[in-house]
Amino acid sequence: MEKFVCVIFQLVCFLVACIATNISTDQSALLAFKHGVTLNSLISQNWSSQVTVCDWIGVTCDPHHHRVTALNVSNMDIYGSIPPHLGNLSFLVSLDMSRNNLQGDLPQDLSHLRILKVMNLGFNNFNGEIPTWFGFCSELQMLILDNNSFTNIPSASISNLSMLEILSVRYNHLQGNFPKDIGNLQSLKELILFKNQLTGSIPFSIFNISSLENLDLTHNQLSGSLPVDICHRLQRIKSISIISNQLSGYIPPGLSNCTELYELSSSYNIFTGTIPPEILNLDRLESLNLGGNNLQGTIPAEIATLRNLQQLQLENNHFVGSIPRTISNLSSLLLLNFNTNNLSGVMPREVGNLHKLEILFWQFNQLSGSIPEELFNISTLRRMSLGYNNLSDSIGNLSTSMEIFDLSLSEIRGQIPLGIGNLSNLSTLSLFGNDLTGSVPTTFCDLHTLQGLILDNNRFNNIPISLWSLKDLLVRDLSNNSLIGSLPPDFGNLNAITYVDLSRNHLSGSILTTIGDLQRLLYLSLAYNELQGSIPESLGKMISLESVNLSNNILSNTIPKSSELLWYLKNFNVSFNRLEGEIPSKGPYLNFTSQSFMGNGGLCGGLVFQPCMTRAFHHSRRSKLLLIILVSLGAAVMVLGSIVVFMLRRHWNRTILTQVESFAATTLARISYIEIERATQGFDQCNLLGTGGFGSVYKGMFANGMTLAIKVFNLQVGGALKSSDAECEVLRNLRHRNLTKVISSCTNLDFKALFLEYIPNGSLELWLHSDDRFLNMIQRLDIMIDVAFALEYLHHGYETVVVHSDLKPSNVLLDEKLVGRR
Repeated sequence: MEKFVCVIFQLVCFLVACIATNISTDQSALLAFKHGVTLNSLISQNWSSQVTVCDWIGVTCDPHHHRVTALNVSNMDIYGSIPPHLGNLSFLVSLDMSRNNLQGDLPQDLSHLRILKVMNLGFNNFNGEIPTWFGFCSELQMLILDNNSFTNIPSASISNLSMLEILSVRYNHLQGNFPKDIGNLQSLKELILFKNQLTGSIPFSIFNISSLENLDLTHNQLSGSLPVDICHRLQRIKSISIISNQLSGYIPPGLSNCTELYELSSSYNIFTGTIPPEILNLDRLESLNLGGNNLQGTIPAEIATLRNLQQLQLENNHFVGSIPRTISNLSSLLLLNFNTNNLSGVMPREVGNLHKLEILFWQFNQLSGSIPEELFNISTLRRMSLGYNNLSDSIGNLSTSMEIFDLSLSEIRGQIPLGIGNLSNLSTLSLFGNDLTGSVPTTFCDLHTLQGLILDNNRFNNIPISLWSLKDLLVRDLSNNSLIGSLPPDFGNLNAITYVDLSRNHLSGSILTTIGDLQRLLYLSLAYNELQGSIPESLGKMISLESVNLSNNILSNTIPKSSELLWYLKNFNVSFNRLEGEIPSKGPYLNFTSQSFMGNGGLCGGLVFQPCMTRAFHHSRRSKLLLIILVSLGAAVMVLGSIVVFMLRRHWNRTILTQVESFAATTLARISYIEIERATQGFDQCNLLGTGGFGSVYKGMFANGMTLAIKVFNLQVGGALKSSDAECEVLRNLRHRNLTKVISSCTNLDFKALFLEYIPNGSLELWLHSDDRFLNMIQRLDIMIDVAFALEYLHHGYETVVVHSDLKPSNVLLDEKLVGRR
């Protein structure tokens, strides 16, 4: 009995020693992996002798054998090559090293993992041929090698994997003919070779794998045709995706035998013929994608029998006839794409019954008539493109879920509805090439997610101020309209804008210096307008510019030298203006021809025009002395003249109004309330310039192009009525260059407003506390003198003393020449 107990004890000790040895082997293999690659700090600190191996991050052990059975270090930011020591993890069943930065060759020692069932090495940097030693891992059921750079699947690497159920090698560089040995994998359920460069025909043996459920060969270069009886053995197939290949022939009617099929995607091949009626019996079908082929005929009305259909894409074919009304029976439909066919007739009203529809693409057809009102009632609709048809109606109120709306070149007329401001998710609006008129709605200021606005080739006549508050806008095209007015100061607030085209309108005024703030802008066209003044120096700050077209305006002065810093500028056109002086000759100007500058009689120099005329002055000692004397005398005369002018001006300002201005206060035409409401877009908050104790001041842009500041008195406030009368009485008779002019007024029983000269550069406070505006010392001194002159006139130069009770920087305005006004 004692001997028996002793034997048992020795046996237990032996087993314990074996277990210790085996787990020690696994620990050594993992430590070799740790030292052979670059790990993140989390794993590096955790994988140590102070922690039991089975408690290491990513490690799973079998509770009975105490051996490592699974290693999952996916997405751990690991760099380097896999060391061969991992082949010693002989009990390993699952290995997941995906989504790291591993590279180099896969070590052949991994072939020792004879019971391995799952291997995932996707999303790394492995390249070359898939190793042949994979064939020794005969227990392998799942092999995922996605998103690497493998180039070939040798026969020996997969021919023995009889238990393989999932083979995924998407997003690699597989080349050559389709691997025929894959047809021998009779346990295969998923074959995914998406986005490779495989050529030749699909072996018929693939269609004999009866266990196959998912076949994805999208984005290769496969050719040939599909077998007529494609589904004779594929009884379990659920998804067939062969998009973007070079497959030809007819779509096989035998697809009707794939009764489990829920996705059929054969878009962008060279299939011909019609839609086979047999596939309309696949009542489980959820996605039917046949676009981008050479299919013809009509869209069969029987397509409505596919009641579970969620995607129907037939775009880029040659279908004719009308859209079947039975399409309304596809109540589960989410996406409907008939783009670029030859469909005609009217849009069926029944489409309004598709209450789950999210995407509707019917552009590039020959559809006519009105857009059904029922279409605008689909609350789930996010993207709708109906452009390039022959439609003849106005735009209704759209779904508030709308993200992309395209009605370009569709003969739509009327105005954009104000309700468009409710489309809080709208990112792209394209309405170019129609007959839309009036103003662009002021409610655009509520479209905070708008990135693309394409309204060119219409008849819009006004851009609301609110349109310049869309700071996330990337593309703005309003060319070929009838826009009037000037570029607003807020133009520079479009921080994200990359494309601006306002050409071929009637815009006037100057190009503001704030345009230099558009540092992400790539394309700018203001051609064929009536812009005047100089090209601002701030153009040189627009460092991303690639194309600038300012031609056919009335621009004058010189081309700013700062534009030589625009290294990415490829196209530059300032032809047919009134520019003068020397053309810059450095930077991008080295590549421009005379075409960029023609029609400007005063330009010279550069690399394409005649050199500018210069004079060389050779001063003798006498002429230099004479020059010094003349300069000194001139300076003395200027000082004396300034004193005399100041004294005369002081005396002049003391005289009565008839000496300041030889005519009595002009009585201007009054402006109606309706005109005020239109000019301010209904007193929109986007046009609000400021508020005070007795009212608010709005910016108003009138139909004749005039821009005014409109002070609207709040008659509900005590004293406002008395204040408005007093202000009207005094200000209508004041005449001074440093006081804001009163233009007119509007008065009735419950509304009072004054129309003042609009001062574009804002207040002195804005300039003093802004990061992007600067006043030098001379400019600040000039503004102080301007304010002093204004106060002196109010106190001494007018027949009645006027006391200014609220003098502060926010009440001092600066005009386009930075002259101070009050």
